[in-house]
Order: sequence, then structure tokens, then C-alpha cells
Amino acid sequence: MQQAIKEILEFNQERDWDQFHSPENLAKSISIEAGELLECFQWDSEYDKEHVCEELADVVNYCILMADRLGVDLQKILLEKLEKNRQKYPVDKAKGNSKKYNEL
Repeated sequence: MQQAIKEILEFNQERDWDQFHSPENLAKSISIEAGELLECFQWDSEYDKEHVCEELADVVNYCILMADRLGVDLQKILLEKLEKNRQKYPVDKAKGNSKKYNEL
């Protein structure tokens, strides 16, 4: 993943796009791309896997840029959030259950 992150950042820098990537703009872009990902499933559960993967890559790309802009370690914040979720959703209560943590 480190190689992908490095290449994304280089791609951006080569084009001088950092100037457009404020946290606000990146958050908007993440949401827009997530909407395009959701659009792949708009009318039914049939989907074009290649198209889904392209939209998923766009979402991840902007998430990587957001983490870089905020100066945070993406792996660290993912693992920290996973630990919080372990506390909210203990296996004995959450296994096989889709309820939100406050409804378990």
C-alpha cells in the first residue's frame, strides 16, 4: 500500500493539484465519488465489477489524499477506529447482528 500512496502523491504533485485539495474539497470529492460508487448499484444488485473497482479506487484515492493533507497516518487511524468498533460491537453481542451498537 505504501507504493500506491507514494505514487498517488507523486501524481498529484506532478500536476500541481495540491492547491485544489483543501480538506473541504477532498471531503466533497470523497462524497461525490462514493455517490458514483453507489450509482453502480442504483437499480438492482447486478453490477459491472470493473466499473465498481474504478469507482472504489477513486474513493480510496481521495481518502489517501485527505489523510496526507491532514497529516495523519491512514493505517494508524484505521486501526484506532477498528479498536473503538471492537469495544462498541463485542463479538458476543454483535455476531450475526446488524443492529447499531446502542441497540445491542
